[in-house]
Amino acid sequence: MLQSNLEEILAQVRQSLEMQNVSAAMAIIEQFYPPDQAELISELPDLAQQRLLPQMKPDDVADILAEMDETEAAELVAALPTSAASRIVDEMEPDEAVDVLSNMEPKQAQAVLAGMEDAEEIRPLLLHPDDTAGGLMTSEFLALRRRMTRDEALQALHDWQPDNDDLNYLFVVDGHGRLSGAVSLRQLIIADPHTPLANIMDPEVISVLLGTDQEECARLMSRYNLLSLPVVDDDGRLIGVITIDDVIDVLEDEATEDIQRLGATEPLDRPYLDTPILGVARRRIGWLLLLFLTETLTGSVLRHFETELQTVVALSFFIPLLIGTGGNAGSQTTSTVSRSIALGELDATGFLRPLWHELRIGLALGIVMAVVAYGRALLWGTGNGVALTVSLAIFAIVVWANSLGAVLPLLARRLHIDPTVVSGPAMSTLVDATGLFIYLTIAGILLGL
Repeated sequence: MLQSNLEEILAQVRQSLEMQNVSAAMAIIEQFYPPDQAELISELPDLAQQRLLPQMKPDDVADILAEMDETEAAELVAALPTSAASRIVDEMEPDEAVDVLSNMEPKQAQAVLAGMEDAEEIRPLLLHPDDTAGGLMTSEFLALRRRMTRDEALQALHDWQPDNDDLNYLFVVDGHGRLSGAVSLRQLIIADPHTPLANIMDPEVISVLLGTDQEECARLMSRYNLLSLPVVDDDGRLIGVITIDDVIDVLEDEATEDIQRLGATEPLDRPYLDTPILGVARRRIGWLLLLFLTETLTGSVLRHFETELQTVVALSFFIPLLIGTGGNAGSQTTSTVSRSIALGELDATGFLRPLWHELRIGLALGIVMAVVAYGRALLWGTGNGVALTVSLAIFAIVVWANSLGAVLPLLARRLHIDPTVVSGPAMSTLVDATGLFIYLTIAGILLGL
């Protein structure tokens, strides 16, 4: 509904602000849910945002900021008076507040923190990198004691009064704060009132350390269908909890990064249209120059085999076909293997199984492509020698591309490089040069050049 009427609603908001009727503008925005409100606010000019947000309820603004891109939310908060910014950030969930503050200038972030009531709850979270479990977790959780009875646990839950709508599991700790188990709300409700939690909790709890990569946290929650994931320190003490809404954001961010890297570009820090032209260009130019230099290998191969190409001109007709097919085959493989790594289906330490798997796939694909290429070459009127050369070359190139595509993502992961980096244009560029060398070498052997 909002998408179809966005421009009309924005015009109404702007008109209200031009008439100095801030209350009317707020009333229009408050009709919508936070995600829609976030979109409306994002489309308003900076001055309009700065007039509106301080007049709105801090908890409402906090909900809106939670739906925005972290960088955009931080810019909005930074533009507000410090007192208003502190009140708004105070109403945010600790993990969301950390996301906003970590994207602000350090001096501004410290000024906002100084005016917050719950700053001490936020400061420890700022010490952890954004892309780790420590940066992803919230410090708002209820830790129940093993010796508590069912009734005592329910009373503790009642006194806590959590804001989480998806609260299904509570975590149990021992006397030293170490994670001991988990108990569901269902178990609490049906258990005998005087039963100790130690008797009804599940002691087998999946947890992560503070430094665990956020992508690994998301993978675990997806694999085991977890709604929350406890975070512990090196001594096993419960430090925080990662909730499912945080993981959804991580999955979206990681998918966006992978797609951008597949196109041989560095991921953007903010939405595409909000990123300055020079910012987009800066993230593309490095890979573009690297691929350009790599492509010069293709030219070097052509110069090396210049005599052969002059002798049998027909060989040059098939160069685009061969290197294009090799690049496509390699990209198919790297995409599949990279995704399998992301899903935890492949271990970066094991090369042989995926290599053997893709080698056999390459043999099957290569045979089919070789038959088709042989027929195609004959239809173009080339001799049997050239047709056979093209046929054997495309077979060898497909097998080589598949094998290379299986190994490179695993090697990248072992070197702590995102596997998607070796996919797409990077893979195609590499196969172009090597495939051309294979083709012209086979031509030299079969045609006696």
